[in-house]
Amino acid sequence: MIPVKLPSTKQLRYFVALAEHGHFGRAAEASFVSQSAFSNAIRELETLLDAQLVDRTNRNVTITAIGQQVATQARLCLQDIQALVELAGGQHKPLTGELRLGVIPTIAPFMLPKVLPKLRRAYPDLTLYLVEEQTQRIVERMMDGEIDLLLLALPWPMRGVDELPLFKDRFCLAWREGTERVDPEHYRFSRLDADSVLLLEDGHCLRDHALAACKIRNTQKIRSFAASSLLTLVEMVDADLGISFLPEMAMGSALLKNTRVRLKPLDKSSYRTVGLAWRKGSRRTEEFELLGRFFTENR
Repeated sequence: MIPVKLPSTKQLRYFVALAEHGHFGRAAEASFVSQSAFSNAIRELETLLDAQLVDRTNRNVTITAIGQQVATQARLCLQDIQALVELAGGQHKPLTGELRLGVIPTIAPFMLPKVLPKLRRAYPDLTLYLVEEQTQRIVERMMDGEIDLLLLALPWPMRGVDELPLFKDRFCLAWREGTERVDPEHYRFSRLDADSVLLLEDGHCLRDHALAACKIRNTQKIRSFAASSLLTLVEMVDADLGISFLPEMAMGSALLKNTRVRLKPLDKSSYRTVGLAWRKGSRRTEEFELLGRFFTENR
């Protein structure tokens, strides 16, 4: 068999950095190497693979289509190499080292401030990197190898993923104190006027979960103007532009502080499931399950 020359870990690390930063100078700086040495390593990788990974004709660096695929595979290779080092060391303790956690914006501001201080005290050797984005985006980034673990609301359609449901998060009716739009003590969705329900825009799973869990079928009651973020949604409710449905974990949060927004839990059948998800077959499955138990017990 003719020996095949393989890329070095240095070349893979440099190319992943370039894909993340989209700029030779910033990527070289992040890799603690001169730009000339960095550029040479990328050219050597292209020569070795006999493929153009970077389009240098534009003012900004553009990763080619094959380059995007190489970057994804390079991230996975580097993770496997790191796993090999930890395995050989034989002293790997649970929840130590680096962990990249993707969190959706309808969970992060409510749950993380309560959990993270306790997590730091319990596992001081864990270096946690947080990525807050909408569900579809963090799922894609996890499957590309950029993120290790997701904290999200279930269900969500995913393939090649293990899921761990943690707890049920009930939905609450959200209204501005003193509003005439709804009687919180005798709330019935059927009694709401048209255009009186405020929701997040498409792309936020909270919108889909609220529609399903709160049994919202009459779309005429939903305002066509949707909020782009939770902060905007709360501000709209606080301005009495309508009522909404927020997760129970939002109660007592900083997001509602200094507002006149009030919450009341709906019936027990109106909830979303908060859980973890990771790539199927991950070597860190036991760690992720341990972290899931920690989140559940300390939320």
